[in-house]
Amino acid sequence: MNIIEIINKKRLKQELSKEELVYVINGFLTNEIKDYQMSSLLMAICINGMTEAETINLTLTMLDNSDILDLNQIDGIKVDKHSTGGVGDKTTLVVVPLVASCGVKVAKMSGRGLGHTGGTIDKLEAIKGFNVNLSNEEFIKQVQRIGAVITTTSHNLVPADKKIYALRDVTGTVSSIPLIAASIMSKKIATGADKIVLDVKVGKGALINNKEEAQVLANLMIKIGNYFKKEVVVVISNMDYPLGNNIGNGLEIEETINILKGNIDTDLGELCIALATEMVSLGKSITLEEAKQLVINNLHSGCAFDKFKEMVTYQNGDIDDINIASQVIEIRSNNKGYITNIDALTLGKVCVDLGAGRKQKEDDIDYGVGIVLTKKINDYVQIDDVIAKVYVNKLGIDLKKILSAFTIELQPIKKEPLILAVLRKNMF
Repeated sequence: MNIIEIINKKRLKQELSKEELVYVINGFLTNEIKDYQMSSLLMAICINGMTEAETINLTLTMLDNSDILDLNQIDGIKVDKHSTGGVGDKTTLVVVPLVASCGVKVAKMSGRGLGHTGGTIDKLEAIKGFNVNLSNEEFIKQVQRIGAVITTTSHNLVPADKKIYALRDVTGTVSSIPLIAASIMSKKIATGADKIVLDVKVGKGALINNKEEAQVLANLMIKIGNYFKKEVVVVISNMDYPLGNNIGNGLEIEETINILKGNIDTDLGELCIALATEMVSLGKSITLEEAKQLVINNLHSGCAFDKFKEMVTYQNGDIDDINIASQVIEIRSNNKGYITNIDALTLGKVCVDLGAGRKQKEDDIDYGVGIVLTKKINDYVQIDDVIAKVYVNKLGIDLKKILSAFTIELQPIKKEPLILAVLRKNMF
């Protein structure tokens, strides 16, 4: 058995055995299989896919090399949440403290940016002093004491995924459905939560571009969860346009705070309420109606924001010191009419160019840069109206590229719903 044979086998669209997957993962972890060889295999998987059995075996193999957190010492049902990522998606930052404020314990390990989509850990590091590197013991202790934690994965928690994740980000293999499913579910199983809510993004600004693929991914992750006897709910949400108004790490922290203070009349607010409602319903074994009322009450009362502040303080962050670039450039409309499209992919890539994301896995992040949308879909604008603000720390930004992301027409459009579907275990 050797890596060249395995690459060629997948190149020829053949199914890899559990033994072959074990050989690949173990060899990659010990550096016997090099980055360039793993990149070739990942590309073959991205092009030719994997069967359901292959994907489950890949998940099992990644877990065989991982610590598994035991959360049984924490009272009550523990609920976890994950998003497949999108431009402006900061739902985790809102939902974790919000759900915890409702009395449900949330044990959340998150990742860094992947491709043009931002990472929760990168966003939290925009808060001065915020410690994202907790030990497993510190992780469990924080959930016990305050009911909410967001941290990066520990060194021994699915190390194969961590190494593959960094490679996918810089090799054009981010959008593979089996790789996404195995990556997400291996981490969700390893972190030990009892129940899991997944937000699968679909659209031009997401890793998954069409509803059919989103449905396939959702079904696959539910089946993997069921294999491990975990109850999984999947919300499929629209990512044709940026989520919320702010794109960029520190800017997204600012918007998170705004939502947690009860300013929820936005697409971001709508999605956060839907995800939190599912989590609270699972965690407290109450109806969705009861859960939603509790969630909304805690947003308006300030309880959710108080929990966020408590979490930030507990992880040594200073909520009054968020990294935001000081130089702001206004983008103005060159036409009048209704905004009928805001190209999330274009803006996501611009933010990477600004420094908010990585082009190579060794790249540093500029936490202060990004884009704030001052107009949204179906807003009417006049010529020279400000439609976006760009926060920069360097010159040479292609402002025309940002302007090209906005389509302005004489008539408004009919928008698709933000939440396209909710899939549950009992549907399969």
